[in-house]
Amino acid sequence: MNEFLWYIPNTVESGHRGDDTMVGWGSIEYSTELARAAEEHGWGGALLGTGWGRPDTFTVATALAARTTTFKPLIAIRPGYWQPAHFASAAATLDQLSRGRVLVNIVSGLDNLAAYGDTKSDPAQRYARTQEFLHLLRRLWTEEAVTFNGEHFQVADSTVTPRPYATDDRAHPTLYFGGASRAAEQVSAAEADVQLFWGEPLEGLAERIDRLKALSEQFGRRHKPLEFGLRITTLVRDTTEEAWHDAEQKVERMAVDAGELTWTGNRRAAVGQQRLFDLAQRGEVLDTCLYTTPGKYGGGGAATTWLVGSAEDVATALKNYGKLGITHFVLSDTPYKSEISRIGDQLLPLLRK
Repeated sequence: MNEFLWYIPNTVESGHRGDDTMVGWGSIEYSTELARAAEEHGWGGALLGTGWGRPDTFTVATALAARTTTFKPLIAIRPGYWQPAHFASAAATLDQLSRGRVLVNIVSGLDNLAAYGDTKSDPAQRYARTQEFLHLLRRLWTEEAVTFNGEHFQVADSTVTPRPYATDDRAHPTLYFGGASRAAEQVSAAEADVQLFWGEPLEGLAERIDRLKALSEQFGRRHKPLEFGLRITTLVRDTTEEAWHDAEQKVERMAVDAGELTWTGNRRAAVGQQRLFDLAQRGEVLDTCLYTTPGKYGGGGAATTWLVGSAEDVATALKNYGKLGITHFVLSDTPYKSEISRIGDQLLPLLRK
């Protein structure tokens, strides 16, 4: 079964990715409006953004779970910010209180490490730590008296109470993870439930899916087969022409605000972002409607490439990703509040047919 999630940026700063909402950011009232709108317009839940200097993601997720009935928060967390046993206990408690609505997105990317006392900046160490973190979460959620002595984490005789809310379909919260480097793919193949991709062309993702499946066999994966997800911006309008007109206008405003940028991040630590940035060199529009130009003017992460078109155009593009085996979709556009309803009402019914 496919999972369709929205995105809540979870920031106190207005103007996130061009959103024109000026008040309410960081308040429980505004975040609740977004979460309830997601429920009302067909979304299973939403990814909550994370980063030092933003509201604490887990705390916001707890508040939103208490104020909704079906909304599933996809809680982005960093292993350098949490100890695995501490997070296992917190997440299991929230999962019980919300009757199984917790989803978890493990983030290995760099943040303001010194601000919260993280000392691991080397990519190899960060991915090795993430793999231990995921391994320990699973054990703590499903075993008693867990003892583990790893390079990065240690626990002795540790039992998490309560357990996560188990059903026939899941024993614990789904573990999402992203990353395009070889080290990141090894983490996903061994320990993640869902590998999240950004918006690359179909051919590139098909190659990565094949590689991840081969890595899963190579590492003797002990869990159910790895699943795949897509995190991307979707600009949907009533007609194809209207969508492209609005997309080009948005990019023109980005160009005025930022000027043309050359991405200069650490290639070793952000292989996936560099892959997205390079797509603009291959063409302005790839596949049927994958727009690469936003990445030239400051669009980063999921905003680097956009699927642009009518609901039918974008549904066709997403179904083509589905044919590769992608079953989890985290979509968004700005303004976040109005696009929750537009995209939910126009696009999701086509995807669920």
